[in-house]
Amino acid sequence: MLTEHTYISLFDIRANGEISVRKTTEIRRNGVPTGSTTHYRVILTPNDPRAAEELGDEPFYLAMAQQAWASLPQE
Repeated sequence: MLTEHTYISLFDIRANGEISVRKTTEIRRNGVPTGSTTHYRVILTPNDPRAAEELGDEPFYLAMAQQAWASLPQE
């Protein structure tokens, strides 16, 4: 059986608060990767309203983004 498995393969918090995210989607046959993958990349800016949409399936990463943005110096 073929299935898709999507996960965050890159989560990079930059000093200016931007977060680079790469999601990888693998096609698997009987649970084994077939070698077919696609990538989706996005840059989130501090307090980006798309964060919940982009990271919603991964509460760990959403919490890290919110914590990083909360720690930025207030202007």
